[in-house]
Amino acid sequence: MNPKRTRRRFTAEFKAEVALAALTERQPLAELAARYRLSVPQISRWKLHLRQQAAQVFTDAGAIPAAPPDVEPLYAAIGRLEMENQLLKKTLPTW
Repeated sequence: MNPKRTRRRFTAEFKAEVALAALTERQPLAELAARYRLSVPQISRWKLHLRQQAAQVFTDAGAIPAAPPDVEPLYAAIGRLEMENQLLKKTLPTW
């Protein structure tokens, strides 16, 4: 009886290494698959994914981070509402 095989999980660094090795095309995919103990279609998917996402490496680096939201008006509104609630509690009769 075979013990249950767990699914292998690969880090992003490992996937990038394999995909870059496939992109350089110094070795056939079959040799890379044997070397890294992966299937050829898996390497091809990682290679395609790297090609599709490569432009993001350069666009995200220069992106300006979003400014934090202005919370002062929100705090002012909360304070005003709390004061109104306290006033209403004092003026309205309790049920």
